[in-house]
Amino acid sequence: MSAVCPHLEDDIWKSSAVDLGAAVRRREVSAVDLVNASLDRIDEHDGDLKAFVTVDREQAIADAAAVDRDLAQGHCRGPLHGIPVGIKDNTLTKGLRTTFGSKVHAHTVPDVDDLCVARLKAAGAIVIGKTNTPEFGCGALCTNELQGPTANPYNLAYTSGGSSGGSAAAVCAGLVPLAQGTDFGGSVRTPASFCGIVGLRPTPGRVPIASGALAWSTMNTHGILARNVRDAALMLEVMSGEDLRDPLSSGRDVWRQQAGCSANGGVRVACSADLNFAPIDARVRAVFDTAVKRMQQLPLEIRPDTPDCTGATKAFETLRAVSLYHSHSRLCRDHRDECSSSFVWNVERGQGISAQQYVDAEAMRTRIYRRFAEFFQRYDFLVTPSAAVPPFPNSQTDVDSIDGNVMANIIDYLRITYIVSLVGFPALSIPCGWTKEGFPIGLQIIAAPFREDRLVEFGAMLEQKLGFAHRWPDIAAAGRDAVAEPRVAAATPMS
Repeated sequence: MSAVCPHLEDDIWKSSAVDLGAAVRRREVSAVDLVNASLDRIDEHDGDLKAFVTVDREQAIADAAAVDRDLAQGHCRGPLHGIPVGIKDNTLTKGLRTTFGSKVHAHTVPDVDDLCVARLKAAGAIVIGKTNTPEFGCGALCTNELQGPTANPYNLAYTSGGSSGGSAAAVCAGLVPLAQGTDFGGSVRTPASFCGIVGLRPTPGRVPIASGALAWSTMNTHGILARNVRDAALMLEVMSGEDLRDPLSSGRDVWRQQAGCSANGGVRVACSADLNFAPIDARVRAVFDTAVKRMQQLPLEIRPDTPDCTGATKAFETLRAVSLYHSHSRLCRDHRDECSSSFVWNVERGQGISAQQYVDAEAMRTRIYRRFAEFFQRYDFLVTPSAAVPPFPNSQTDVDSIDGNVMANIIDYLRITYIVSLVGFPALSIPCGWTKEGFPIGLQIIAAPFREDRLVEFGAMLEQKLGFAHRWPDIAAAGRDAVAEPRVAAATPMS
């Protein structure tokens, strides 16, 4: 602990957002101190990580000085007063370049903030910059023509995951304590798994999307990347709450109060490595099985079971393709030569899908949702792996096979996460173990809609009781051994 600030780590960039916020409010440390610590960490490591596309250095320092003045005058803006955050570069930020990972928007500077960004700023958060993403969030690698590939902090030759990989790497390596992401088919949970941190995809509507063209769409959500569950709960508290522009939006709660540590009996947990339909790498399955065995040490009612996912693949791929075609077909047509092949493939899959096919997909989604709803009458939580594969080399463009089994297409490996997006349940990814090669593996915890309170309570309990938690990477070693086994700071293994 710091001799100056006994509640904080010696290196303040290692401290949690909750502890940093409390220290700022006690005036033991300033917002300018926190921003400078983040900027120094970015200067030291982001040349290798490439987690940020844009760093808003001067504005971040000015904003930090402003919130420090507010506090000196007795005004605290909110629970994130003075906390540095990263914003994914497909999310609008007023006056700050937002590229969507695309050359087409290389110089785009929005004149408004997305609602979630506005809420973060209103709560006192300081936007450090924009984190990397594949073009319009479409891609297994976190790379584009402007920046990347973003490196995994545990081995710089490997990927941080798509598509919120910049946010995940920045949080894992201590560049920022919190970062925003987006999740359509697993774009928060996959990078959280790859980078050994917490990733939260809330129920659609919990964090309103006030500017989306398809207001009733439920598959794409804002999400949260943090190093512990309590920090994720704090960020969710700030970003959530009703907004009339989003017809799905719902109320706010104080989730960080639920992120305690309890292991009461009677909690019913279903577990499945693959939901009987998702391809899962054997290394992931081995870590998951060990994590489940460790969970059985707690007073939980755990049994293998899964909801029926029949029809999910066709339904998700149809609905996703239509959504992307609606949003991007004109841009893809007018700027095709400037777009990545992965992005073009994703968009053009929606061309020619008929109204009947679309309605059939919605009907199938309804049936699957009701199977999940019935399943959660019998269980409080469903746990699965957070990603089908461990991190893979940045030289590998896509996941085209798993354990020798060829994938049907470049998004097929996302089944274990996109089924949750399809039905619209909230999910939390926490680290649960390591492969023999030293890569982190995530545990995906799924709860019933709008039960984020139970989700963060259960996740925090596993984090604290079983040590399912983030470990600091040795970035210097990760660079030296970028083609060999990744290294982590010394710690007792989770598995």
